[in-house]
Amino acid sequence: MTYDIIFILGEKYFDHPLCGIAILKRLLEKYSYSVAVIELPKKAEDIMKFGKPRLFFGVSSGAIDSMVRNYNALKRPREEDPNIEFKKETPDRAVLVYCNWIKEKFKDSKIVLGGTEATLRRFTHYDYWDNNLRKSIILDSRADILVYGAGENQILEIADKLKNNQSLEGIKGTCIRTKELPSGFIELPTHEQVSELKEKFCDMQNLLSNYQNLAQKTNNFYILQYKSPEYTTKDLDEYYELPFSRNVSDEKMKGFEFSVVTHRGCIGNCNFCSLRLTMGDKIVSRSPDSIIREIKAMTKLPHFKGIVDDLGGPSANMYGMDCHKCNKECLKCQKLDRSHKKLIELMRKIREIPGIKKVFVRSGIRYDLVNRAYLQELKHHISGTLKIAPEHVNKEVLKLMNKDTSSLDNFIKEFQKLNCGQLSFYFMAAHPGTSMNEAQELSRKIKQLKNAESVQIFTPTPMTVSTCMYYTELEPKTKKPIYVPKTFQEKKAQKRILGLRKTC
Repeated sequence: MTYDIIFILGEKYFDHPLCGIAILKRLLEKYSYSVAVIELPKKAEDIMKFGKPRLFFGVSSGAIDSMVRNYNALKRPREEDPNIEFKKETPDRAVLVYCNWIKEKFKDSKIVLGGTEATLRRFTHYDYWDNNLRKSIILDSRADILVYGAGENQILEIADKLKNNQSLEGIKGTCIRTKELPSGFIELPTHEQVSELKEKFCDMQNLLSNYQNLAQKTNNFYILQYKSPEYTTKDLDEYYELPFSRNVSDEKMKGFEFSVVTHRGCIGNCNFCSLRLTMGDKIVSRSPDSIIREIKAMTKLPHFKGIVDDLGGPSANMYGMDCHKCNKECLKCQKLDRSHKKLIELMRKIREIPGIKKVFVRSGIRYDLVNRAYLQELKHHISGTLKIAPEHVNKEVLKLMNKDTSSLDNFIKEFQKLNCGQLSFYFMAAHPGTSMNEAQELSRKIKQLKNAESVQIFTPTPMTVSTCMYYTELEPKTKKPIYVPKTFQEKKAQKRILGLRKTC
C-alpha cells in the first residue's frame, strides 16, 4: 500500500489525544487521507518501511526537543545517569537526522517539519549544547515547510494543497524559505546582525510572536513566518473527540492513559517556558459538553477502572479564561475572569457521571489565580498532596522569570486554612539573575517549607526570554546587564545549597 502521508516520529507512538501525531493521524484519516507512522527509526533503512508517500513525510522529534531529552542541564548524557532509568532511543538533533535520511533515500519527497524541536528553532536561535547561534532549522534540514505550535489546521491545508499541486505559500501557522520578502511582514534583525551584536539578539527576542507575520533574512534567503491560525472551541472539540483507542503500551505513560485535555494555551508567560511560542499565550477551552462526552465514552472502554488520571492543561485552572480581544498579557489584565465558575461547574458535573470514581488534577495549577471556591472544589481532586511551582522566592529573580504576580505565603495560609491537604514545591536553580546570594535566600525558604519536591537547574532552550538573558547577559527589554551563572561549578553549587537531593 502507498500512503498519502508518512510521519517519522522521535518518540513512541500511541493512539491517544496526548500524542500530537495521533491527533494529526486521526484527523487526516477523517478527511480520507491514508497515513502511516514510523516511530523511533534507528537507521536510514527504517524510514523505507512504507516506501515513498504520495504527498509528504511529516518529521517530528516529538513533544520534547531531542537535546533536552538526551542531556541534562549540565550537558551530561541522561543514559549515563545512574539515578534514572533512561534508554537513548532518539538521536541528537533528531529532526536533522531524519531529514537527512529522507533526502538520502527519497530525494524528491516533500518534507514537513513539526513538533517542539522544529517550532523553537524556526528562526536564528541560541543553542545551549553548541554554545552558539544556529540558523533556522528549515535551512539546515532542507525541509519544504515548517508547522509551528499546534498543527491540525495547517496539516490539513498542506495536504490539500499538495494533493492539488498548489504552492505552500501563505498557510497560517507555518514557516517557509523564500528569496523575496513580501509586503506585510515585520522584519526581524538578520541572522548576521544577531550574530554580531547581542543587543540585536534582544531586539529579535522582543519581536517574536505567534500572532504576527515575521521575516528574517539569512544570507540570500528569507525565513517567513505566517501568523498562527485562530483555533476555536469547535476545533478542539472535534480533535479531542476523534475515536482514539487510548491503548498505551508504554508503562511510563500508563498514569496518563485516561487524562483529559480541557484547554490549550497558557497565560502565565513564564520567561523560561516555551509555551508562549508553541501552544500560544491565549486560552482556547473546549466546551463542557465535549469534555463530558469524552469522559462518558471512556467509561465504556473495557480497561477503564473509573479513574480520570488528570483533568487539565498546561495549568489546570486556566480553563474558561478565554479572551482574544487584544494582544496584551491576560494574567495582568483586570478584566480577566478569575472566578473559576466555568471550571468548578465542569468539575462538579464530571464527578456525577455514572462510572466515575475519582477525577484527579495532576497537571499543575497557577496558585496566583486560585480563589477559595476553586480550592474547595479542588479538595475532591487531589490525592493528599498538591504540587505547585513557585520556582524562586527572591523578588528580582521572580521578576526576571515573569512570576512576580503573587504571594506564596498568602496562598499557603489560605490552602492550610481550608484543610485541602499537603503542598509540595518545585524550585529552580541557576536562572539568569541568580547568584549565590539569591540561592542562599531560597535555601532558607526551603528549610522553612520542609516539603520541597525537587530542584531543576535552568536549561536554556531555544527562543525563550530566559535563554535570551542567558546568552546575552542582558535583560531583553531594557538591555541592562544581569548576572548569569554559567559555569557548571556554580550551577552545581547553587543546587547543593538548596539541600534537595532530587533534581530534574
